[in-house]
Amino acid sequence: MKTFRKTILFLLSFMTISCFGITSVPKANYQVVPLPQRISNTAGGDFTLNNKTVIVYTKGNTPQKQTAEFLAEYIKFGTGFDLKITDKRIAANAIILRSDSKKEKPESYTLTVNNKQIIIDGADEAGIFYGVQTLRKSIPDNVQGTSVIFPAVEIKDYPRFGYRGMMLDVGRHMFPVEFIKKYVDILALHNINRFHWHLTEDQGWRIEIKKYPELTKAGAYREQTVIGRNTGEYDGKPYGGYYTQEEVKDIVAYAQKRFITIIPEIDLPGHMLAALTTYPNLGCTGGPYKVSQLWGVFDDVLCAGNEETYTFLEGVFAELIELFPSKYIHVGGDECPKTRWKECPKCQAKIKELGLTDDPKHSKENKLQSYVISRIEKFLNSKGRQIIGWDEILEGGLAPNATVMSWRGIEGGIAAAKEHHDVIMVPTSHLYFDYYQTKDVDNEPLGIGGYVPVEKVYSFEPVPTELTVEEQKYIIGTQANLWTEYVPTSNHVEYMVMPRIAALSEVQWTMPEKKNYDLFLHRLDGLMKLYKKSGYNYATHVADIFAKTETDTSKKAIIITLSTYDNAPIYYTLDGSAPSAKSRKYIQPVEIKETTKIRAVAIRGNDKSKEYTNQFDFNKATLKNVELVSVPHKNYTANGAVTLVNGTRGGNSYANGEWLGFVGKNFEAIVDMETITDISKVSIGTFMGIGAWIFGVTDYTISVSNDGTDYKQVFSQQYPVREENDPRDITVDVKAEFPTETARYVKIVAKPTNSMPDWHAGKGKGAFIFIDEIIIE
Repeated sequence: MKTFRKTILFLLSFMTISCFGITSVPKANYQVVPLPQRISNTAGGDFTLNNKTVIVYTKGNTPQKQTAEFLAEYIKFGTGFDLKITDKRIAANAIILRSDSKKEKPESYTLTVNNKQIIIDGADEAGIFYGVQTLRKSIPDNVQGTSVIFPAVEIKDYPRFGYRGMMLDVGRHMFPVEFIKKYVDILALHNINRFHWHLTEDQGWRIEIKKYPELTKAGAYREQTVIGRNTGEYDGKPYGGYYTQEEVKDIVAYAQKRFITIIPEIDLPGHMLAALTTYPNLGCTGGPYKVSQLWGVFDDVLCAGNEETYTFLEGVFAELIELFPSKYIHVGGDECPKTRWKECPKCQAKIKELGLTDDPKHSKENKLQSYVISRIEKFLNSKGRQIIGWDEILEGGLAPNATVMSWRGIEGGIAAAKEHHDVIMVPTSHLYFDYYQTKDVDNEPLGIGGYVPVEKVYSFEPVPTELTVEEQKYIIGTQANLWTEYVPTSNHVEYMVMPRIAALSEVQWTMPEKKNYDLFLHRLDGLMKLYKKSGYNYATHVADIFAKTETDTSKKAIIITLSTYDNAPIYYTLDGSAPSAKSRKYIQPVEIKETTKIRAVAIRGNDKSKEYTNQFDFNKATLKNVELVSVPHKNYTANGAVTLVNGTRGGNSYANGEWLGFVGKNFEAIVDMETITDISKVSIGTFMGIGAWIFGVTDYTISVSNDGTDYKQVFSQQYPVREENDPRDITVDVKAEFPTETARYVKIVAKPTNSMPDWHAGKGKGAFIFIDEIIIE
């Protein structure tokens, strides 16, 4: 009978396995974002996390207890297990948090897994917290009520930089307290330890100051908001709000539990219209002023010659430092026009009193700004605080103890480091998250412009090679900035931040020799699954088809290479029809030698990626040799001269790699048609974006030659400077038509606006021109 029962049980087991398959226990994956510095497999045996596992913290250690509670929450979210925490010693089936061993690097930790325990041993409490973040991110996304195997391992980890920041602007648009806390949680997930909170702007004052209650009665509200990019149309809806001091204290405490320091910013002496609206006596003209309803840089700033200005600022900062325990206070210092100061009797009297004079590097008004910053710095230093300022604070001579936040490139950071000032790198080129993440801007929510995809963020190296080893020590960290002119909702904030913040986290945390973008994308896949499970609104461009376009001028062909981060199969068409799984499967690079519209899609099971589409238009100039007589600006070189004849139009973003940008010089190029050719039309594509200081062409000239030496001018036309009332970002083809000429060489000259008009923030300075495709017919 017993034998019979055993046989039946065996057969039932076999049938169960045959019908349903063997269910494997899910395993943790330590390949997380940011990548730990060292992951070593060990022979200690695997650990099984189940509903009986206990989290142990050190008795009497309140921060550890809080971290243990966070870990319990994370595990419950990830697995459904509601684990107990305790300060009692548990020998087996335990996750142990401790900081027993001495480690040289702050925020470092060792994570050890064996068959009885997971031990997270931090150099300090922050180190334990980051070990917990690694542990939570290693849990598979599809686990619920199921044990998880943690393979035996030893992870030794520490951050590359001590300052790892992320900024949020709440001056243009503000967000609820609950979202600010959610934002802090997103930062914690990515091992970020500084939250730079931009609290004041021309468009709104967002923090309660009890000494100056009118700031939040008048300065926190604007009558309406411009629609789009300063279109001249408004939504007609009052907008505003502020954070009370009690709310601020709550947020600060919330961040502290997650080992995040909040650095507040009161931007001065510019970007102060909200304050001037409330207290017009602080301005050079006395007003009246108005909380700005549109975006930009404005001439009305704090009066640097008025002692009431300093009384006001000291009153504001006195309350601010009571709310924020941060070592650093950000004082702004960016985009402060000196127009009013040049005309203001009080400012000019202060300049005379201080004995300030122009020199080859700095105007006396720039030096006056340095005086303002230095005076506030002395006040904050007297309270035990240090200042951070945007790199404009270099322009009049650097305040003695200031830390420079270099945003207009890395040059300001290099200059500051050479002067032995601490530097935080935040260049627009790589770390401005209000820029577009994709070239397909027509299908994106409105952005300020530019192009900063995940890959570009990941490629950023904060420590310039121009610095000596000693000077490099002054690069204390890096952060990304999210300005919110065009980011009105919390949902939109999440979309602009994630997953670029993941790339940022590896720039901040992981040593550069360990970085690898392709491997990062595989790790990012797991993190994005956690985003999805958490309900975050994240961008998915990295899952789209990546297209690399190259030109082969010898073959007169455009070579397109398609790929996906996970090697998903790609299907494409060349006749403009919609691609599907029945279309041609991509196997090797595609050669295009005539006008073609390529459409492609990646297919993952039942899901299709976003479609990749590109139009290539051939004309007589396409893939001909082009000589650039004038050199483009170093930030806008695209792929060099061939960009002008690669059959692809520039599109609606000037920084997407399809435009060449020039400033302070004419655009001049010579196209070699290779043979004598009939020519009657020559056009170029241009981009105009007033907010980015990009104006149109003011003069357009075409000349032709048979020998490349003697040229005959066949067309010349002048164009008016762009009008103030046309703020749109637009693309315009500048066209030349003339009686048919036969020639081999075509010289194209386009002149920029050499002096921007008085109504523009950059008045008197030279504007950019941006050029894309040359079309010859």
